[in-house]
Amino acid sequence: MTVARIARFSLTSADPARLSRFYVDAFGFVPAPALHQPATPYGVPGQATIHRLRLGAQEIELVGFEQDGAPYPAGSTSHDAWFQHLALVTSDMGAAHDRLSRLEGWHDISRDGPVTLPESSGGVTAFKFRDPEGHPLELLAFPPGLAPGAWAGRSETTPCLGIDHSAIVVADEVPSLAFYAGLGLSLSARSSNQGPAQVRLDDAPEVVVGVLGLDPPAAPPHLELLAYRNPPVRPGSAGAADIACTRTLMVAADASEPPRLLHDPDGHRVMLVDG
Repeated sequence: MTVARIARFSLTSADPARLSRFYVDAFGFVPAPALHQPATPYGVPGQATIHRLRLGAQEIELVGFEQDGAPYPAGSTSHDAWFQHLALVTSDMGAAHDRLSRLEGWHDISRDGPVTLPESSGGVTAFKFRDPEGHPLELLAFPPGLAPGAWAGRSETTPCLGIDHSAIVVADEVPSLAFYAGLGLSLSARSSNQGPAQVRLDDAPEVVVGVLGLDPPAAPPHLELLAYRNPPVRPGSAGAADIACTRTLMVAADASEPPRLLHDPDGHRVMLVDG
């Protein structure tokens, strides 16, 4: 079975209407009317309330369930097995960070603001943080003149252009690569990120992390696997209704493929959807 593209990313939310307003105010997402539908495709009983938001050509959805799940675990780190973040591309890191800083409720992960990584790690400038419910996010700016084609322009209304990728922590890259290769994603980049800049970015000691880029046939967005050598990956998983549960929604290349819920080797959820 091969997927054609990643349709959107799905975040569990305790209050999707309120969290939607944060994403609009902080990044310029454009909301759509709320949807109400059975929660069974998400592996949760009862009903779901879904708020879809678009940034550029990419989408997310914030999903609230009748069944309450656990809040995002206190003391979470960038190397937890349940970690999955969204990387939002900005054409102006200073403006994007300033706009975010004017809002309340979010919490930084990175130390001392945006961090420029060395060329061996892509030379990007990045800033990791958490939204008011704890979901990890990243602002991402490419070096001048080196932005991929999808991110070469500028927005007239917001410094944020769209979602480049979602990065997930994996305990062992070999079975994870096999799982996503089985869905038709191809390995497009590999690096080993470490050093003082990576320590600041992740707020973790002596970070050494393998970063593997995986592209669906149509991208962006794409996926990244984060294989931490140090600190060790903290084991654990999120329940289907927990705030830490993030889902990657993919569209199959074959329209006859039925929608279903899959789990990768580390428990991250992939949903096959119609569109």
